[in-house]
Amino acid sequence: MSGSKAFVARLHGVPVFDPAGDKAGRVRDVVLVKRSTDAPRIVGMVVDLSGKRRAFLSIGRVLSIGGGQVITTGRFSPKAFKQRGGEQLVMAEVLGRQVTLADGTSATVEDLSIERAHNGEWRIDEVFLRRPRTGPFSKGKTLLADWDDLRTDELADTDSEHILATFEDMPAADVASALLDLPTQRMHEVAPDLPDGRLADVLAEMGTDDQVALLDALDDARSADVLDQMDPDDAADLIAELPPERMEALLALMEPKEAEDVRMLLAFEPDTAGGLMTSEPLVLASDSTVAEALAMVRKHEVAPALAASVCVTLPPYETPTGRFLGVVHFQRLLRYPPGEKLGTLLDPTLDPVLTSASGAQVTRLMATYNLVSLPVVNEHGQLVGVVTIDDVLDHILPDDWRDHDVSEVTAHA
Repeated sequence: MSGSKAFVARLHGVPVFDPAGDKAGRVRDVVLVKRSTDAPRIVGMVVDLSGKRRAFLSIGRVLSIGGGQVITTGRFSPKAFKQRGGEQLVMAEVLGRQVTLADGTSATVEDLSIERAHNGEWRIDEVFLRRPRTGPFSKGKTLLADWDDLRTDELADTDSEHILATFEDMPAADVASALLDLPTQRMHEVAPDLPDGRLADVLAEMGTDDQVALLDALDDARSADVLDQMDPDDAADLIAELPPERMEALLALMEPKEAEDVRMLLAFEPDTAGGLMTSEPLVLASDSTVAEALAMVRKHEVAPALAASVCVTLPPYETPTGRFLGVVHFQRLLRYPPGEKLGTLLDPTLDPVLTSASGAQVTRLMATYNLVSLPVVNEHGQLVGVVTIDDVLDHILPDDWRDHDVSEVTAHA
């Protein structure tokens, strides 16, 4: 990049500095406004300000773009960024879209170059395109075109296929963040195209208000299908935020076993072990073997915190189980032969907590004894669930913790 020209795709994540050299944040997107007789004008950037909030940076306050950084006057809008009518987010809404060229052929927008004109205005210069693949081993030819060579009205359609393709290998938390970057209407067009299980994982990574808003965009049947795929504790937390009428309607549409688990969790106060726990721990009999336990924790769908230990109970082995006997930690399973019985490997130092235990008590216990999970029993000594470390973190972190960008503190290879 030079000081008067830049490629938009390369700007994502680039640090933004003030004139004194202090880092203010990172570029999240670039905002353009289309014009009827000229190439679109770049009006500013969306910047993550040190992970705390997302602000608009007017392009007039950009001093230079180059060397992998953006230098500004250091002044940002005091309000959180809200997209206005007529504005488009280049990375979220333009890149990856398929367009038709003036000659009638099609191509995909892979990047845009922007340049600063003599009057100081930034505008789109050229569009970097890729032709469709012509064979299984072809990547498709690339070409540069002027904005006027495109049928730009196609960039306003609602096709979400290209966005979904970018989500395929992303962690659910990153997909949630990317969806929330989109304009609300666009998000409500894209999110329903995710498979039920994937959408369930993504919803679990959103704040409560965003979860409810997205669920409101789905009909009851689809909402129930997605809730079926969520962990019962996450589904209970979400459904508790809905109006009573819709809550009951969705519970009636859910699978009976899933609905039963959610109803059970809803009966507990939120700030108790019962309200924090998940009702789907790993449970085996005392005469089960190490080999059987290891096979259970190897399952891809089992969360790491749940896989840290196996609960041992009397029958039945689904919550609420028979009498709770104890837990066997994953590390201990690795130290014994495959045929060893779990009943001989129970941790004698770990006692369960009652469903009525406060969230503060649970947190102190887990911190004191360095626990990843803690079994929860009812007044009859039956196992009803486990509180995991991620449940505790959700409980003790501030309500808006999901709104903070973790890119500032994570290491990149």
